[in-house]
Amino acid sequence: MDGRDWSKFLLPYEQSVEELKVKFKLLRTELKSREEYSPIEFVTGRVKKISSILAKAKKLNVPMDQLETGIEDIAGIRIMCQFEEDIERLAELIADRKDLKVLYCKDYIRNKKESGYRSYHIIVEYPVQTSLGMKNILAEVQLRTLAMNFWATIEHSLNYKYHGIIPADISGRLSKAAEAAYRLDKEMSSIRDEIVESQKLFEDHSILVSKILNMIQVLYFYRKGKEAAEFQRRLEEIWESNELSKLYGLADEVEKAVIKAREAFKTKPEGEQGS
Repeated sequence: MDGRDWSKFLLPYEQSVEELKVKFKLLRTELKSREEYSPIEFVTGRVKKISSILAKAKKLNVPMDQLETGIEDIAGIRIMCQFEEDIERLAELIADRKDLKVLYCKDYIRNKKESGYRSYHIIVEYPVQTSLGMKNILAEVQLRTLAMNFWATIEHSLNYKYHGIIPADISGRLSKAAEAAYRLDKEMSSIRDEIVESQKLFEDHSILVSKILNMIQVLYFYRKGKEAAEFQRRLEEIWESNELSKLYGLADEVEKAVIKAREAFKTKPEGEQGS
């Protein structure tokens, strides 16, 4: 190990990971708001450990003074998607961004690794503003389905346990599991529209129930306890029937009651408003 100050060396990588995580999470929020569906399920990130950096440098014959250009995944972002089609859509969105530069991609989905590993890797150059000025950081953005990620996490653990040489019998079973995960992704893609529609209905249902409950609390604030309790009772009944149209109708009624209660509250003499 050389005499470099590793904490200072890794600081811009840590900054880039944190910034990229925030940006991709905000992208998810924006897409869900604008398009009602986002190819991003969730985002994680990490900076490679010093021991891993040194091991990779040795494996790739990267000189210690060339780590910043010779190792591309010191900063790593992982984005999980529900469906394989989402990965292609997300890769296009990343390529169109102006706050980073895509250098190249490695498609391990169409061209899986011998182990069975599947993922889509994008090597990007990302500028971070440090106290010493702007610094371009190389980062690897991995796009995976949930099934791909589950398999890759297991493989990583086994590689760690067996120091990169997994016994043949376990390796064979792992390869079969990779194919099973791939078939699962294909099967989920075949019913993608139905899944997305169901998730949308569930989300709409949850948002509407929260809205009604919040308005019921407002009625309690305006001392409309009887009305609030009746709306609560009706909400519980409709919740059991799971009918979205009735929920919308109840939401309209509660909203009108809140407006009426608010207007009545405003017209009360100031001394009576708290009573």
